[in-house]
Amino acid sequence: MFASHSQIICTIFGVHIYFYGVILALAITVGTLVSDYLGSKFFSLAKETVIDMAPYLIICGIIGARLYYCLLNYDFYLRFPTEILAIRHGGISIHGALIGGFIGLLIFAKNKGLSVPRLCDVSAPGLIIAQAIGRWGNFFNSEAFGTPTNLPWKLYIAPQFRPIPYTDYEYFHPAFLYESLLDLAIFGILLFMINKKLYKKEGNLALIYLILYSIVRILVESIRIDSVKYYFGIPVAIIMSGCIIVVASVFLILRWFRGGKYE
Repeated sequence: MFASHSQIICTIFGVHIYFYGVILALAITVGTLVSDYLGSKFFSLAKETVIDMAPYLIICGIIGARLYYCLLNYDFYLRFPTEILAIRHGGISIHGALIGGFIGLLIFAKNKGLSVPRLCDVSAPGLIIAQAIGRWGNFFNSEAFGTPTNLPWKLYIAPQFRPIPYTDYEYFHPAFLYESLLDLAIFGILLFMINKKLYKKEGNLALIYLILYSIVRILVESIRIDSVKYYFGIPVAIIMSGCIIVVASVFLILRWFRGGKYE
């Protein structure tokens, strides 16, 4: 059994420093450095190309993550529009971050005259390792947990963070941990494919990342009890992940059998 005891690391001049923010900063830094290293070693990119691209991805990714979340909860933000900018109050989405980050990547690629598929490929390993680290921010926020359980690795959730139907339960599946570990497994798969050049063609590695992560998200989301939005009783994250699997799989199959190799 384990539990998060505080969201705040410390307070400096009256300003709270939160674990969530520090962990996200660490995740972004590690992801950027990993992708930059792989970019120069395996993708024929100049050193610091990914570091130069990072501000585009980070800024656009944060905007996309916030706007996507606000759109899912439009009824609240229409009533309180000033809350859209109150990102410190919580509310971001990985799917929105992916959309926004891709837009940032397109802008960077156009400005620098670089291959979009290649930049997508080199971004994928850094992104998934960043996601694996970033999920621990959910631990300190006492969120992203699953159904009640008494397994040895159960997660204690304080009463104020429990959904109403589960107020009498103390221990829950650490869904954030499951996703973090599965993200690390995807990272290992991508590294293996990069080292052996198994993905055959530019852009395929990014598609493989999208498929694998979407499968993981569906598995984890199926046990979570704090999903943001539901349609027809299904979490939006599962619906979106299912759509990504279908679209990415079609593109991957078409590209895989069309011929051509990574150059």
